[in-house]
Amino acid sequence: MKMMKKSVVEMVTEIVQPFLEKHNFELYDIEFIKEDGERYLRVYIDKEPTVGFEDIELVSKFLSDELDRTDPIKESYYLEVSSPGAERLLKKDADFKKYQGHKVEVQLIRPLDGLNRYIGRLVSKDETNLVLELRPKKTITIPVELIDYVKNILEI
Repeated sequence: MKMMKKSVVEMVTEIVQPFLEKHNFELYDIEFIKEDGERYLRVYIDKEPTVGFEDIELVSKFLSDELDRTDPIKESYYLEVSSPGAERLLKKDADFKKYQGHKVEVQLIRPLDGLNRYIGRLVSKDETNLVLELRPKKTITIPVELIDYVKNILEI
């Protein structure tokens, strides 16, 4: 039986997840991408109430040291550790629960009722639909297969 080779994202997740949990961080996302001919390993962390510079430094140092020690990535790359920011993409079920009642932007892959983008308060999301309150007592139900992305909108 042939063993499946783990992706860079899977390997880095295994390395960083226990450290993040120990320090009360949440792993928001990991990307291993190529931009302008260079490879970037981007690790996004989150924490309540907010991620500070010291948090980024702590995780970055740990991850840099561990990646140097274990050397799981054979090609050269730049490591970037950051917060997903206030206006973050909502990706996981937990993100949608956390941001219920918040103002969000929903970008569609094709129009629904003539529009490609909706802004409103997130009411709910399940496996099939997202419900958005466009204004008081006016909601729209958007099938998830039409959604490109959902992003939190910072309200000040």
